[in-house]
Amino acid sequence: MFSQIPANIITGFLGVGKTTAIQYLLNHKPANERWAVLVNEFGEVGIDAGLLANERQATGVFMREVPGGCMCCAAGVPMQVALSQLIRQAKPDRLLIEPTGLGHPLEVVRVLQQPHYQDVLELRSTITLVDARKLADSRYTENETFNQQLQVADLVVAHKTDLYTATETEQLIEYLQTLGSDAPVINCSDGQLSLQWLDAASKHDRMTEAESSYQHQHHDHFQMDESLPDCGYLRKDNRGEGYYSSGWIFSPEFEFNFAALETLLMGSTAERLKAVFITDEGIFAFNLAEAVLKVQALDEVMDSRIEVIGQQPAEWSELEQQLLDIAVRY
Repeated sequence: MFSQIPANIITGFLGVGKTTAIQYLLNHKPANERWAVLVNEFGEVGIDAGLLANERQATGVFMREVPGGCMCCAAGVPMQVALSQLIRQAKPDRLLIEPTGLGHPLEVVRVLQQPHYQDVLELRSTITLVDARKLADSRYTENETFNQQLQVADLVVAHKTDLYTATETEQLIEYLQTLGSDAPVINCSDGQLSLQWLDAASKHDRMTEAESSYQHQHHDHFQMDESLPDCGYLRKDNRGEGYYSSGWIFSPEFEFNFAALETLLMGSTAERLKAVFITDEGIFAFNLAEAVLKVQALDEVMDSRIEVIGQQPAEWSELEQQLLDIAVRY
């Protein structure tokens, strides 16, 4: 007898560690289960598939990306197409959905609540990762998306708690109460989510009046079926929610100098940076958040790509030339 696929939304603001948490879950999933991951990114070029490149079909993990900032744009069509293809291809035992850190999770909930998914998917707990230290910054507490991510949560994970002061988790609990949320709060570091948290019930199993009436302004974005021009690379830009992104895709003919690349990325003033690059020392993923650059070796990628996100886009005008200056095209 066919059973519904349990589905979880893993959300949280930029740089909170969603990709790290999903990597941890994938590394600890039951060996006999097939899992599918649907990833949304604010930028146009899509990086997370490369960052999760080691979690592939061979280990029972299937991935699809919906780039361009909002997987629910155009009445949910991009998300529905990707979701249907992923379910058909993977036939998963569990589905994880990672909206962009600037995304509105209520829109994702609405798509999953549509009638044609009710017999296919069973919405389980929506987990919101949050860095409680950000509550001291009005740029977060006054941000609609940041607050909605907390309000939509069935479980709030206070992430990076190894860096907290003694009172910051308690401040988070008090802040949730001001938002009208009574979601439980669990401390966590290094993305170490428990598999048991995924199976908690969802308060969104039925659409509320607020969820059915909620709408936000969508922005236009590029399609990903473009081929690279003769120069071998292209740039794509996006904006929304007060943020801007610029992304570049370079054909695999480009090989980058690793030492120069690491120095360049460490000096970036972007609020968020993700990249995968083919270099003279191998293939690497780069992840910059809170001025800390993490580097991870990868087995393979289709091409090199980088995405920078921030509130001041002019600072990236020279990045393209700087990247070309440290690359050789074969």
